[in-house]
Amino acid sequence: MIKKLQVYVSPSVDPYENLAVERHLLDAVDGESILLYLWQNRSTVVIGKNQNAYSECRTELLKSEGGSLARRLSGGGAVFHDLGNLNFTFLCASQNLDVPRNLEVIREACRLAGIEAEISGRNDLLAGGAKFSGNAFYHSKGRSYHHGTLLICADLERLGRYLTPPKAKLETKGIRSVRSRVINLCQLSPSLTCDAMRGYLVSAAEIVFGLKASMLKAPTREAIAAYAAQFADPTYLYGTPFPFSLSCKGRLPLGDVELLLSVKGGVIDDLRLYTDALDPSLADAVRGALLSLPLELPSIRAALCGVLDEADADAICAILSDQILS
Repeated sequence: MIKKLQVYVSPSVDPYENLAVERHLLDAVDGESILLYLWQNRSTVVIGKNQNAYSECRTELLKSEGGSLARRLSGGGAVFHDLGNLNFTFLCASQNLDVPRNLEVIREACRLAGIEAEISGRNDLLAGGAKFSGNAFYHSKGRSYHHGTLLICADLERLGRYLTPPKAKLETKGIRSVRSRVINLCQLSPSLTCDAMRGYLVSAAEIVFGLKASMLKAPTREAIAAYAAQFADPTYLYGTPFPFSLSCKGRLPLGDVELLLSVKGGVIDDLRLYTDALDPSLADAVRGALLSLPLELPSIRAALCGVLDEADADAICAILSDQILS
């Protein structure tokens, strides 16, 4: 049961520090609290845990223009952060996680700003028929967080230049570009700022949870140092070179996937699964299921059905079928 509403507003715009604070707060949140963390990053593309950085982002362009690449712990797709974007995270004990209630906080904050918002699809919030917020989730040791973006007055031209979503994803949604499907909330409420939205979010949380918010002190540098180093590590961000024997990609019910297989002697020796699926544990589960199997579709399908829905298992086998003789 939630008895306390806590709020922490980060003064930093460093993506690795902010992600480290988020991870530290997850360790620290107690079983009776809901903690609302509000934060902003300078020019940064943030990819999901299981995404391929080079497929999702024009990494060299981003770097040349002073931007940063970051990888979060949660699943889902790539997003662009700048100082016109406000990020929120709800942290709590896993038994207290209530995503609809959290989303109601966002909708109430928008209402306070004079904007009507709606929930759409698996993890998006819309206003004026376009997306202004994407959400993702992470669970660890009995604690969970739900976080997302809020486009207030972000540079949508830069967003469109850096993000490179798969063509199939855009075609499925019936749109031509990532930029064409998003909206800044200031387009609907011209006076709205990130500072004002922070205030609306705190007020909305107090209304929805029926609790008075208390402000948390900043964590010490020592408390977040190890996490910050992890998030900034190039190997964590980009992965290691992977000599694959075959590859395939496609759009599945769970999301976009790219599967790379290393095959030796007709056996799957190693593999990588890149995906924007919301489940951050999915890639490891698929790797564990397929490792050391013979490169045969019946064996692959049977193993995948142990970790995926049957429709997703069949879809992966379908995109593999052109390269494997069953």
